[in-house]
Amino acid sequence: MNNKPLLPGYNSVKSLLRDLTVKPEKFWLKRGESKLLRLFKQSSRHIAAYKKFLKANGFDPKKITKLRDISSVPPVDKNNYLRKYPLDSLCWNGNFKHSHWIFAATSGSTGQPFYFPRTAEQDLQYAALAELYLVHNFQIDKKSTLYINGFAMGVWIGGVFTYQAIHDVAQRGNYSLSIINPGLNKQEIIKAVTNLGPKFEQIIIGGYPPFVKETIDEGLAQGLNWKKYKLGFVFSAEPFSEKFRDYIINTTGLKNPYTGTLNHYGTADQGTLAYGTPLCILIKRLALKNPKLFAAIFPEVQRLPTLAQYFPEMFYFEEQKGQLLCSAYSGLPLFRYDLKDRGGVITFGQMSEIFGSAGMNLEQEVRKANLLDSLWHLPFVYVYERSDMAVTLFGANIYPEHIKEAHLQSNTVKHFTGKFTLEVKYNKHHSPVLHVHTELKKNILPSTRLNRIIKEEIIKKLLEKNSEYKNNYAMMPKKNSPKIKLWTNQSPPFFKDGGKQKWAMK
Repeated sequence: MNNKPLLPGYNSVKSLLRDLTVKPEKFWLKRGESKLLRLFKQSSRHIAAYKKFLKANGFDPKKITKLRDISSVPPVDKNNYLRKYPLDSLCWNGNFKHSHWIFAATSGSTGQPFYFPRTAEQDLQYAALAELYLVHNFQIDKKSTLYINGFAMGVWIGGVFTYQAIHDVAQRGNYSLSIINPGLNKQEIIKAVTNLGPKFEQIIIGGYPPFVKETIDEGLAQGLNWKKYKLGFVFSAEPFSEKFRDYIINTTGLKNPYTGTLNHYGTADQGTLAYGTPLCILIKRLALKNPKLFAAIFPEVQRLPTLAQYFPEMFYFEEQKGQLLCSAYSGLPLFRYDLKDRGGVITFGQMSEIFGSAGMNLEQEVRKANLLDSLWHLPFVYVYERSDMAVTLFGANIYPEHIKEAHLQSNTVKHFTGKFTLEVKYNKHHSPVLHVHTELKKNILPSTRLNRIIKEEIIKKLLEKNSEYKNNYAMMPKKNSPKIKLWTNQSPPFFKDGGKQKWAMK
């Protein structure tokens, strides 16, 4: 059994949960700041590539003596650092060949895949976060639990990383926690629920949001009553709307909208960085009801990001010109690493002040929602869906998140899987046309009526959510009306079973 502390000084999840609501935010920030400075000093001395990188950028590491000096350190990214230097030189003391690694590959969606080595320390780090939310959200210390791992098994980080973390959690806490690993196989997940589910007090399903929704819909089509089981869901890999969360809650009969689902923020580069705590979900839902509050929290008022809380001593986030930087020991130590994610950082104190400025009291709202044990004094990080997933139509960015909402309306969700691909093509007059390739559910055929229904909902959502599009549409409605192409279920090249959906084609 692994007895390594969850965090230094915390051998039990109960003591950590207690202190998260008791210790002030400065306690957690100070721990993070101390580790951040230590990471820089060690990296600048013992990582050959980082020494060369700093020298090439004319930066003297001796300048860094206090936390405020950190902002002057040049950020690293895949191109200026990871791809530029040999893999050996990116490791501590060049020790690559004689280390024990687990490799994960990026998907390669924005270029050639990069292979990230991961250490046992990272597995334990993810296990610590997983234990925290499995106990806090799902009470695995009190209920026998089956975790169905629906993340991709293979060279990608999701499936194998999750398996190892859940395995470590079960051993560490001696919980009645079992795991099955069907990966991206809807039928095997449905079989596991049907055949193994009744033997456990609860089932937790982990997977990519669109894939989990497909699995739920497929189960319904086969006569599976999800509401018979006590379920929980752990999502990862991409943001989703509160409309999506509501669909999952209502379809599967979840009782608590704040604890029954959560979404990770993670990368192959550094692992699981943060997750959407019950407090985060409450804040997002309150913000959606209050435009003034929403605008004060999220700068891009037309978009809803993932909101998560994080431990600064595990992953230290910074915001630079609307982009997220993260420093962590990771498999390959990375200091001020540019994640290429658009987002920002809000301290717990700042969040409380934002609520106050909007005439609200955060603690009172938490109390009303019966979530006082979730009032964790940790900082927040928010991240938007990647901008490279958007397409441009007459200068307006068309984001997949708005089209996703159109697919979750009462008159669309029964016909469409929710998967689509955006594409801008040029007609014979050399004018851009927005094409939306949309997947139908099984046994549903394309029709003029369904084409009209989804087209109307897409335009409606874009007019409601996207001010640039609304302006263009008012002037040129025909040219800004999307062209819909309906595809039968799992029709290539846009749709196939399992895996991440390609939401935009450039």
